[in-house]
Amino acid sequence: MRAMKKALACLAAALSLAGSAFSAESSTLSQPIPVRRVVMVHGIFQNEWRCFGHLRRELEARGVECICPSLKPADARNGLPALAEQLKQAVDAKWKPNEHFVLIGFSMGGLVGRSYLQDLGGASRCDGIITVATPHYGTRTAWLWYGEGAHQMRPGSDWLTKLASTEYKLGKMPAVTYRTCADLMIVPSQNCNWARAENVTVSCPIHALMSCNPDVRKDILNRLATPAGMETASRQKAQDVTLPAKRVVRQTSTRGKKS
Repeated sequence: MRAMKKALACLAAALSLAGSAFSAESSTLSQPIPVRRVVMVHGIFQNEWRCFGHLRRELEARGVECICPSLKPADARNGLPALAEQLKQAVDAKWKPNEHFVLIGFSMGGLVGRSYLQDLGGASRCDGIITVATPHYGTRTAWLWYGEGAHQMRPGSDWLTKLASTEYKLGKMPAVTYRTCADLMIVPSQNCNWARAENVTVSCPIHALMSCNPDVRKDILNRLATPAGMETASRQKAQDVTLPAKRVVRQTSTRGKKS
């Protein structure tokens, strides 16, 4: 019993540390991306209400319009391109072609988002892509699941190879990824890194908590210039008006001078 209590205490301490620690492989914060709209793409087995809840509320509180379509079937049994088509339809139904957005994808959702941007023309209206715990180079756990989508997420799959071949369509679009070394869903966790992106490592105990991790959310918000943030900056700039310098009149003393 004593040994079990000690083990539980150690586990609790490790989880507490993992939930709060944050380290960036690239510490340089890129120029914030102006954003008024965000497309959120959920992961496997999820829907609109089971992903990005905290981040969505934080963005909306800052004046950002967000959508997170529920893509079906959520287990991706029909393949990721089918989900990308649904994503495109949802975006086109919500906003006009000239209205730009930033795309944020969690896990499988990052790949679905890339498929939409690279293969369905979404890149022309996207100002940045952010992926959280997304297997850009596949995951070995996909061998344990059924369906076309799982097959496509296996390392070295034909679909991933084809997706990599169309990355050039993203041009110079800013890209950021987040991963945790403790991820047992994306194996190896390094496959969450993306060669063309700024890759950030976050200490988080499990894969499922990455989309609501406080450090991830804070870093994402810092990278986006939201309407509320831009209004605050503009107001501050207006207040920082340099007052004209006072003219100093130097008086010459006549004391001690002979008339």
